[in-house]
Amino acid sequence: MKRLGILISGRGSNMMALADAVRERRIPQAEIALVVSNAATAAGIERARGRSIPAVVLDHRGKTREEHDRAVAAELERCGVDLVCLAGYMRLLSPWFIRRYEHRVVNIHPSLLPAFPGLDAQKQAFDYGVKFTGCTVHLVDEELDHGPIVKQAVVAVEPDDSVETLSARILREEHKLYPQAVALLLSGRYRIEGRRVVEM
Repeated sequence: MKRLGILISGRGSNMMALADAVRERRIPQAEIALVVSNAATAAGIERARGRSIPAVVLDHRGKTREEHDRAVAAELERCGVDLVCLAGYMRLLSPWFIRRYEHRVVNIHPSLLPAFPGLDAQKQAFDYGVKFTGCTVHLVDEELDHGPIVKQAVVAVEPDDSVETLSARILREEHKLYPQAVALLLSGRYRIEGRRVVEM
């Protein structure tokens, strides 16, 4: 049984999508071992506890980035986590953490990377006037919204879209794409070729 650790900062909608996929065996032979939030106000903490998923808050205030990451890692190690999933986690991870979990940290971002990294990616795409955007699941490295790409999904920008309607459609694709990518990574049936994760 593979064990997931999920890091959140907010509502935890992608966390819940992963929880649903685990429960429905779309991510086979897996369980969510722990949810960690850096924010006590994160709605996702109560949502996780409502599913009887262990959840803890580790406040980052007053700590260096690495000090906080070491505290997070200690909890992940205690729970025997195999793969760390970022699900709306609004903190950059320290180089120490990335090295400690090399190729075992995965993130989902609401754009077709490398386009529109960073915050407000949906608004960036909308304002730029692109016809297509989407979402990307990638392994995490020391650069922001970087690292080998696992899977992507394309979302068309409709003529009558707003940032809000576009964001909602991208989020629906995220909820489908993230479990697929996590299932692939846990299966081990892939290899990393440069910036690509290639299914075997």
